[in-house]
Parts: sequence; C-alpha cells; structure tokens
Amino acid sequence: MAEEPISARLHKRIHRDFPDPGAAKGIEGALRAPATELERSHESPERLLTAALVIADGDVDRFRSAVRLARTDWRDLLMAGGLGHEDWPRVLDEELSPR
Repeated sequence: MAEEPISARLHKRIHRDFPDPGAAKGIEGALRAPATELERSHESPERLLTAALVIADGDVDRFRSAVRLARTDWRDLLMAGGLGHEDWPRVLDEELSPR
C-alpha cells in the first residue's frame, strides 16, 4: 500500500474509542494488516477500517471479530459497520467527525 491507510481523522477516532495509549497503538498496528489485505477490494481503506471501528465500538474483542469479518468478506464488514449503502460517504463523515 503506497499511502498510509490510517488517515488523520481515523487516527483521532481510534484514540477517541480506545483512550488508553497502548490500546490505541495496538489497534492502529492491527489495522495495517487488513488494510493491506483488503487492497484488492479497490474500496477506500478509510471506509473499510472505519467500518471495523464502528463494529468494535471501543471493545477490543469486538474489534478482533470485525477484523475476522473483514478477512472473510469485506462487503459484510461494510454492511455490519453501516457503510455498505449508497449514503456511505455521509455516514463515513459522521463517524469520523469530532465529537
């Protein structure tokens, strides 16, 4: 992957959902592998990774489940994360907006 898969606003969402610095760093590291694996989907890495964070909702075990789902079928990941419909750009912006 040529560019960093974790955008600035995704980075902020990770740190908001996982306030412990060690946990946030671990989540960021864990997101890099599926981002590379999902490159062949030709979907926005930010969209895919945000879907995993939405599913996780700040819970490490749910995050692990979301990563497994991504590896099974990225389309299911998008649907489960609420980013699988035509309105996904708006939903993505809402999920990554500062709160």
